[in-house]
Amino acid sequence: QVQLVESGGGLVQAGGSLTLSCVSSGSISDFNVMAWYRQAPGNQRELLAAITNSGVTNVEDIVKGRFAVSRDVSLDTVYLRMNNVKVEDTAVYYCNANKWGAAPDDVWGQGTQVTVSF
Repeated sequence: QVQLVESGGGLVQAGGSLTLSCVSSGSISDFNVMAWYRQAPGNQRELLAAITNSGVTNVEDIVKGRFAVSRDVSLDTVYLRMNNVKVEDTAVYYCNANKWGAAPDDVWGQGTQVTVSF
């Protein structure tokens, strides 16, 4: 079973930047899509950004222009670069790996807390 481990969260001031990492114990190329989600207290988990196994990226409108997703296949790592963070970005951030087809799989990391202060 592949495991995902997020890191890079912490306390950051509004307007600052942060980069989250998601390291996979298996090859990220085996998954169709790697994605970043977040969940704030009392809210549903929401999709932020995704990158396919061919390197195509998509960033949701809620963070477009501020967040970016990238990967390093050699390190089996996916990143979420967060710029100009806002207080409302405070949440637990999760990495997800999704594979469909003959042997589907859906893996979540344990999450990393991001807290944005005024």
